[in-house]
Amino acid sequence: MNFIQFMFTKTFWVQVLLAAGLIVVLCLGYLYWLDWHTNHGQKIEVPDLARKSLVETDLILEQLDLRRHIIDSASFNPDFPPRSVIEQNPEPGSFVKENRQIYIKLNPSGYGLITVPNVVFKTKRQAIPSLQALGFKIGNITYQQNIAKDMVLEMRHDGQLLESGTQLRKASTIDLVLGDGMREDQETQIDSLIIDTDAIQNDAE
Repeated sequence: MNFIQFMFTKTFWVQVLLAAGLIVVLCLGYLYWLDWHTNHGQKIEVPDLARKSLVETDLILEQLDLRRHIIDSASFNPDFPPRSVIEQNPEPGSFVKENRQIYIKLNPSGYGLITVPNVVFKTKRQAIPSLQALGFKIGNITYQQNIAKDMVLEMRHDGQLLESGTQLRKASTIDLVLGDGMREDQETQIDSLIIDTDAIQNDAE
């Protein structure tokens, strides 16, 4: 019996049906396993973790069968508590599957340290933008007798003399002492003029 003749036998068609049935069962089994493995149709809403501490974040994600991964952040945000979540991915309100990893950024404990530049003997117009560009705040501006008007004579922080090269936290306040543009002999002349004017007024009375 050749193959063509065998194709018209009952035995051949029984084997074909058995093979087809086995293929169908295998396909259905694979689809069922794939559906179970990928949690098809499962939706978990991502919670809003903003301002939550790491302990609170872990408790929330654990209850939802989600995981977290911390991404380092060097940007301190004063509007958020230190070591709290400032960013997350996926965004709150989006839907994910079980065991999904949520990427979070934590707010550092404070501003980073910045080296104070040397602005002594520079003009006020040069010094203030240089300090502000680095993230420092300008505090009180006072004047001392010096012929160089508006030239920086000293920097101070919390009342203490501040040397260039010192490291302060970003957003620290720096006070400036500037020259008033007057010489000592000019001040003496002005004092004498005030005294003479007072004397003239007293004589007139």
